[in-house]
Amino acid sequence: MSLSDKLLILFAGICSLLAIASLIGFALSRKITSESGRATVDNLNARIKAWWVMVAIFALSFGLGKGATVVLFALTSFYTLREFVSLTPTRAADHLLLVGAFYMLLPLQYWLIWTDWYALFTILIPVYGFLLLPTLAALKGDAEQFLLRVSRIQWALMLTVYCISHAPALIMLDIPGYDGQGFLLLFFLITVAQLSDVMQYVFGKLTGRTKIAPVVSPSKTVEGLVGGGLSAVLAGAGLWWITPFSPVEAAAMALAIVAMGFFGGLALSAVKRSMGVKDWGTMISGHGGVLDRMDSLSFAAPVFFHLTRYFYT
Repeated sequence: MSLSDKLLILFAGICSLLAIASLIGFALSRKITSESGRATVDNLNARIKAWWVMVAIFALSFGLGKGATVVLFALTSFYTLREFVSLTPTRAADHLLLVGAFYMLLPLQYWLIWTDWYALFTILIPVYGFLLLPTLAALKGDAEQFLLRVSRIQWALMLTVYCISHAPALIMLDIPGYDGQGFLLLFFLITVAQLSDVMQYVFGKLTGRTKIAPVVSPSKTVEGLVGGGLSAVLAGAGLWWITPFSPVEAAAMALAIVAMGFFGGLALSAVKRSMGVKDWGTMISGHGGVLDRMDSLSFAAPVFFHLTRYFYT
């Protein structure tokens, strides 16, 4: 079966699931009358509508090829970096750092993916970027809260550019017997990570009782994590046929994605709570900001990338 045939089947399956979810959401909106119940249903329907838009965007990028996919994720990194920086206090002396982050390191990181330059891709930001930013800050001559200011921008750059860029970097992996099918690995990563988020939300709303970290993220529960995580692992095992993994290996990879995605969501929730905000932004209706949807992927993408590269290339 060709890559295009596999992608057609996968997107048809996702659209069918979203159509069913839309019908269920519509039925619930007509049936539920309590105020709290309607608020939950409205939130669910907003998420479903947003997913229709996101699936359409991803389908278009996959259809246009590697270049469009790299550009899509570069734009995603740009918007998530902007959201992070917008909620973080900065000074006039930080402007040079931000120029370096937005207009030098971000495009260079994605250019390295485009050119398949793996050796520099893996060290550009954590080595050279981390040396460049404090140097630029020091040249401005402002020492007030120097370490805090620089580390905020370094942390933002790592999360939103370096980590997220590992998702499209899956396309560059050279796996024996799996030539030209890196898009399917990217599909696997996104599907498992986002399905885990959605199902954790659903199971948390339906059965959630035991809160994991009530101060950091009141909505995360043990029941939601177990139910949503197992659903995503089973889905990952069922998608083994689009990967170079066996069903058991696909389940193990899915488990790694679920675990790291949960840690990412928890860590980024802690950052938001420390700044006194609920969402990173309002760009995606029903989901908050772009980073609210990419928080789990930012932790899962580099781990999945390097596990795949270590064991399969």
